[in-house]
Amino acid sequence: MYKMKKVCVIGLGYIGLPTATVLANNGFEVHGVDINEKAVELINNGQVHIYEPDLDIMVKKAVESGNLKASVIPEKADVFIIAVPTPFKENHKPDLTYVEQATRSISPYLEPGNIVILESTSPVGTTEKVAEWILEEREDLSIDENRENRIFVSHCPERVLPGKILKELIENNRIIGGINEESTKRTVGFYKSFVKGKILETNARTAELSKLAENAFRDVNIAFANELSMICDELNINVWELINLANHHPRVNILQPGPGVGGHCIAVDPWFIVDAAPETAKLIRTARMVNDSKPYFVIEKIKEATKNLKNPTIACLGLAFKANVDDLRESPAVKIVKELSAIYDQTIYVAEPHIEELPKDLLELNVRLVKTEDAIEKADVVVLLVDHDYFKVIDKKALLNKIVIDTRGVLPITSNIEVSMII
Repeated sequence: MYKMKKVCVIGLGYIGLPTATVLANNGFEVHGVDINEKAVELINNGQVHIYEPDLDIMVKKAVESGNLKASVIPEKADVFIIAVPTPFKENHKPDLTYVEQATRSISPYLEPGNIVILESTSPVGTTEKVAEWILEEREDLSIDENRENRIFVSHCPERVLPGKILKELIENNRIIGGINEESTKRTVGFYKSFVKGKILETNARTAELSKLAENAFRDVNIAFANELSMICDELNINVWELINLANHHPRVNILQPGPGVGGHCIAVDPWFIVDAAPETAKLIRTARMVNDSKPYFVIEKIKEATKNLKNPTIACLGLAFKANVDDLRESPAVKIVKELSAIYDQTIYVAEPHIEELPKDLLELNVRLVKTEDAIEKADVVVLLVDHDYFKVIDKKALLNKIVIDTRGVLPITSNIEVSMII
């Protein structure tokens, strides 16, 4: 049986670092690679540059054991895992720049028998491109199953929930698809060494589309809830009550609406399907358009609520893309705050208990990060954008004489509070 002792993980972000840490704490020698020198320095000191529950504890343990080291340069290993971002460019075209750079960076270190695993969520056909890029760099290697100089290339999409990543990396079922049968089998053997969930075997292209389909499913269902919320606003119906009543049907489970969709997956991945089949993916495209339009619907409600106020002060609660995390990627809340800063001359006060400083694209605007209590106290209008647990226990007295726009339906609203109830 092929021995796998050392793993090189390319990309030490929200997926790569937890993955490297889990592997290190399961006995693998792990060499993590990232272009962020500050992140590399922190990790080698047993610290973290991102927030995920218990990640700091687990990284410290892994580093102190000697099993986890970080660098800006790859090293030889038995298994290489690529966990870099896959954003999109203009017109929602997939951008595989980071995947290609990561692939070419590891090519000089590859040896026959190595396994290369793409974990980054990717458009269909990307795993095959990874193999092509490697062979462009290394003519001495092969993917032919009958050659002694062969390497094995597979896709195993991450399927974890922020806030529960360390647990789900081990307990979740994993889909593994190789560019050929032997690649699949070798990769399955690797994941079986630390994953407790089921290992589901397929080919690379099906594995790629499976992850995209999962997130498109979520996106379509969220779009239904968001569209309902806008319909309810037009018809003067409480959407929260409506959804609660409809969900009493045994075969109905409408999701909760919000100010839009963010994060590294759901807001991005469906566009990969649309790009691959633009004439066929009609429903998926429409869902993306509905969810992408929701932040602007929220902005219009804020403008409507402030039309009779002279120089209104606005407080926005939350910047993260979802509750109880510090992840701001593709966050509709950030988009809303940025737009508000262009509409209003006054300072926009922002409360986000999970971060210590504003992201770069808000730093030079008329936006100020303050404590939740201070933001509410200063504001004429309070806009809740993220349903952090911290906000759910806000004292209702603090909201007296405020205009409240609750996009998540979680604030303690009373009859003494002027409300513009939207989602």
